[in-house]
Amino acid sequence: MSKEPGKTLLKMKVNGKAVEVMVNPTWTLLRVLREELRLTGTKKGCEQGDCGVCTVIMDGRTVNACLVLALQTESKEIETIEGLGTADQLHPLQKSFIKHGAVQCGFCTPGMLLSAKALLEKNADPTLEEIKRGISGNLCRCTGFVKIIKAIQNVHR
Repeated sequence: MSKEPGKTLLKMKVNGKAVEVMVNPTWTLLRVLREELRLTGTKKGCEQGDCGVCTVIMDGRTVNACLVLALQTESKEIETIEGLGTADQLHPLQKSFIKHGAVQCGFCTPGMLLSAKALLEKNADPTLEEIKRGISGNLCRCTGFVKIIKAIQNVHR
């Protein structure tokens, strides 16, 4: 990869694959994912960290990709919605969201699913309050959260 003026080589792992990309120091992780790596499942919302539609998992913790500078991800592991499951093999959370009608317009869904995944990896049987806290950084204007919470509660049932 040739050196571009003003850009820095960034190496990280995205959805289990090593990637290298030339980035401007002011770019966010969101920009790199969507525009450089073409992983458009991570949505662009408020770009202020308030809505959660750009939620990804970085080294096991959820982060708002709009608030993370790309260079902060050097040598980190990033998981996006594209790494959660495939069309042929959905992740159990994806199956549960479908089964319980937790998807309406779908804009918040990628971030919501990744927040739920991070929560369930830390606590396989969370209480209602723990689920609410776990997805509190993700806004949904369509569902009222009832079906989303039910889907998370029933992911393995």
